[in-house]
Amino acid sequence: MNDLKSFASDNNSGAHPAVMEAVVRVNTGHLKSYGDDELSIHTDEVFKEFFGSQARIHYVTTGTAANVLGLRSVTHTYNSVLCAEQAHINNDECGAPEAFGGIKLVPIPSPDGKLTPGMIAPYLGHLGFVHASQPKVISITQPTEVGRLYTLKEIEDLVEFAHDRDLLVHLDGARLANACAALDCSFFDMTTALDVDFISFGGTKNGCLMGEAVIFLNPDIGQGFPYLRKQAMQLVSKMRFVSAQLEAYLKDDLWLTNAKHANAMAKRLAEKAGAIDGVTIKGTVDCNSLFAHIPPEATEILLEKYYFYVWNEHDQTVRWMTSWATTEEMVDEFVDDLGKAMEAIS
Repeated sequence: MNDLKSFASDNNSGAHPAVMEAVVRVNTGHLKSYGDDELSIHTDEVFKEFFGSQARIHYVTTGTAANVLGLRSVTHTYNSVLCAEQAHINNDECGAPEAFGGIKLVPIPSPDGKLTPGMIAPYLGHLGFVHASQPKVISITQPTEVGRLYTLKEIEDLVEFAHDRDLLVHLDGARLANACAALDCSFFDMTTALDVDFISFGGTKNGCLMGEAVIFLNPDIGQGFPYLRKQAMQLVSKMRFVSAQLEAYLKDDLWLTNAKHANAMAKRLAEKAGAIDGVTIKGTVDCNSLFAHIPPEATEILLEKYYFYVWNEHDQTVRWMTSWATTEEMVDEFVDDLGKAMEAIS
């Protein structure tokens, strides 16, 4: 297998050894299927230690499934979901919310992928108007697709605004661990304590093989989710292999260790790359992603050895991402090659 030197996405890293060991460990004997096994039931209880006793946890294998099925379970086909125009559900799920969820997405322009009550308010003018789809959910991404973080106060204000208007708040937490690590808070602090209604909880980007969960914190929503999950072919028969990953991920705060490391590698990359003449780091580095301006000629040289995304060809912006598996040596080698590329085109 080729050794792909990737700074494109935290999806490109392998699974953490502790997660792999957990999967191998449960690969013995016979256990009940479809989530009725002892391990999956135990993992439910582990999640409740993080999110509260009222949390209802449902395991799936992909973030798209978590987002689409979670949103579908709380909406009718005449409802709409308000989200930032940069949101993953809007740009990176191939129309799955519309095709499989029957959900109308209403993307709201945002400079950094974050929403505020003031941004959302103009899109609520048709509440109660029979000719228009009816807003039901505000979906936020933490951190956003462009690497920005909501503060806890910003989430709290959004939730209060939403609930005052009988709207629900969904948090797309594919990188929730990175956000909590950056803000030095717990999962509970960022979600349950702020009255967020439901979450797409991600593990894949931070050390799991294919472990995600839909977590309902509001006891009055999502009761039909188990049936939707089955209809959508996401009820895994050998569920122990999904729950084993997530149990290991939460054990001994592996999630936090991994996320802190990924975030630290991004800051290291930003500091070292930003010191090179001709390289400009855009904005702050809040989590494990950073955006930079480099000349397209340098990008072409680097892409011969490394894998990363050209985020915006028009303004020559690239995105670099780090993961739990990114090492200091990988960062330093990349920065060294970046410096050589810049010298080669000067």
